[in-house]
This record gives sequence, C-alpha cells and structure tokens, in this order.
Amino acid sequence: MEAIVYERFGGVEVLALGRADKPRPGPGQIRVKVVAAGVNPIDYRIRNGWMQHAFPVTFPVIPGFELAGFVDELGSGVTEFAVGDEVFGHSDTGAYAEYALASHVVAKPAGLSWEQAVALPIAGETSERVLDQLELAAGETLLVHGAAGVVGSVGVQLAVARGATVIGTASADNHAFLRELGAIPLAYGPGLVERVRELAPQGIDAVYDAAGKDALPDSIELRGGTTTRIVTIADANAAEHGVPFSGEAMADPVPVYEAHARLAVEGGLRVRHAETFPLAQAPKALELSEGGHVRGKLVLTP
Repeated sequence: MEAIVYERFGGVEVLALGRADKPRPGPGQIRVKVVAAGVNPIDYRIRNGWMQHAFPVTFPVIPGFELAGFVDELGSGVTEFAVGDEVFGHSDTGAYAEYALASHVVAKPAGLSWEQAVALPIAGETSERVLDQLELAAGETLLVHGAAGVVGSVGVQLAVARGATVIGTASADNHAFLRELGAIPLAYGPGLVERVRELAPQGIDAVYDAAGKDALPDSIELRGGTTTRIVTIADANAAEHGVPFSGEAMADPVPVYEAHARLAVEGGLRVRHAETFPLAQAPKALELSEGGHVRGKLVLTP
C-alpha cells in the first residue's frame, strides 16, 4: 500500500511517499480503508523529535492519528462492525496511508461528511480531557490561547456548553468567528495581561493553552502567580513553568467520539474545514500546519 513514511527526525524533507505492507488486524482491531486522514500540529512536533517524552517513536514511522473510512477487515472479537461500515476515530498504525488499523472508532453518521468526521477525534477528545482536568464549572471564566484553531475552537464550544464565560485569544481576522462560537475574542501579543484584566476584572478561573507560543508566563500572572488550573497541550517547555502538559489520551475515547458526532450532526459543534490534499502532498499540508495560521482543518485523502 502507499503511505507517507519517515525514517529520521527532521522537517518536511524527511517525509516520503513510499510503500508499506498492508497491516493485518489483531484481536479487537479493525482495518480501515482510509478515505480521510486528519493533519494535526502534534504530527509535525513528533516528526521533529520534540515529543519523545510523550510520544516515543520507532523508525520507520507512518504519521497521523485521525482517520475516517470504510471497515475493510475485522480482527478477532470484533462484533460491533461489519466490513463496509463507515467509521471514524483514532488510528493505531498511522493514518497517512491507504490502510490503517484502529481499535477506537465509532460509526460515522450519515449527516457528517468525511472531512467533518475526521476533524472530531483529536480536537474533541483533547478538549474534553483538558476541561475535565481544569474542573471547569458553570459560571467560571476560562481563557483559551489559540482559540480559533481547530482544537481551541472545539474547546471554546465545549466550555460554553458547560456554562463558562470564555475569553479566546486569536488574530483579529478570527474574532468574528470566535463571537459566533460564543467566546469573547482578544488579540494575543504584548499587553495581553492588561487586556484580559479589562475584560475579566474578577479574574481568570482557568487557562487552556492550545497555542504553545510562550503563553504560559502571562497565564501564570493572570492566575495570581499560581500554576494551578492551567493546562497546555502545545508548549513543550511546560515543565520549566511548572504547568502540566496534557498529552495522554483517554483510555476509551469512544463515548466522547459518539457524543461529539451527535453534537456535530445537530449543529452544536462546528469545525472549520480549510483544505484537502492528496496523500502525496502531505509535506505541503504539514508545512501549512507548522506555519500556524491555517483557518480550519487540513485533511489528506489517500
């Protein structure tokens, strides 16, 4: 099968479209004929070798965690799916390929496009997990850094649904989008602490850093000098600030995938789609992702 593979750490130049053996599902797994693979910032961070502490790899590597496609083969013990079913979820073997194995997938609702479905797993599971870690409650004020990104925007919507007031940092051209999601938009950069205090003189109850662009010192100051109730998913230097890095996924994300799929079908959860690329153009998609100014989800189609 065709797959994107890399055999050393580095930039997009280490990525190559090559051949790999078609994987066979083990007990509890299915093989998926991939229709769409999601591109995420974690993909290039792992490829650059920045995430070895949380995501150790063994070369050669097929990148990609999110997939959507058709069930192609069932491993032993799998009874909830049949060959031909449409599913989406988390890949066990790398989603940047024609076929991938998976053990945490759910049925794709007919009302969701492939692009919509493949945008849900990481953004939804990550944000649900972080909001739980922050113990965010109704009536509290949450600051979200990188609020207009795919993960951040899902976090905004889930926090608003919990009854929180959300202040989201983003560039000016994304402020209208954040207002649509129910957040109070705010420009990032110098003077952020003062701008947040003007909007929330009562203080910030919790901080969700989905940007990873040196936002932690300001966050700590806004929390009165404490690191409690601050979580980052993007700052590799979090430990230097005494802030937890949330990188370990839920043991069983399936209920979250199902709940978010229902919300998306009902219009209660939105993810912008930016662009779709053929598998061979994965380096271009990763370059755009690494640039940090993509307005929506990037998707690959093997």
